[in-house]
Amino acid sequence: QGRSFIRKWNLETGAIEAERTIDSRFFGEGLVDWKNRVYALTWTSQVGFIYDIDSFETLGEFSYPGEGWALARDDKRIMMSDGTAFIRFLDPETLKETSRIQVTDNGVPVTKLNELEWVKGELLANVWQTTRIARIDVTTGRVKGWIELAGLLPEAGVRGDRDDVLNGIAYDAAGDRLFVTGKLWPKLFEIKLTEAN
Repeated sequence: QGRSFIRKWNLETGAIEAERTIDSRFFGEGLVDWKNRVYALTWTSQVGFIYDIDSFETLGEFSYPGEGWALARDDKRIMMSDGTAFIRFLDPETLKETSRIQVTDNGVPVTKLNELEWVKGELLANVWQTTRIARIDVTTGRVKGWIELAGLLPEAGVRGDRDDVLNGIAYDAAGDRLFVTGKLWPKLFEIKLTEAN
């Protein structure tokens, strides 16, 4: 299935502080921290893993229907994407689905929602195999705007084909820094958002 792992990097030095390889039977997908734990999805196995946030020791498993693509959180709930136009909301203690919304742009469903990140009260979601990130209002499911990152592909040293797509978003709330990267990209980019002309 995969060659998946989770790592904790020091952003300032690039040093790897912790690492765990995921069993090769599973294709690892999105993860999110919650209190002293990390929740991690698998793509098609319908099982997720719970790890200790410091040691990455396995603490348990959870199940979900369908595919698992990405996780994000606010201070009350966890949000999950599955490659469709829907975002699922999960109880952070039980990891059971409590509700879901369909994401739309001008009334049209936005499918292939992939990586997620909660940033300043809105959900960012990249659309798989594109260079766009949707800014989503999670109360309505409506796209508030788009972040276009096509200009990063040449700087990332990638072609932008099926294998090296944009699929990483991370927000450092303490430093108010937004980072993006992609599958197999050799670089991580810190970006600043500006309004389009």
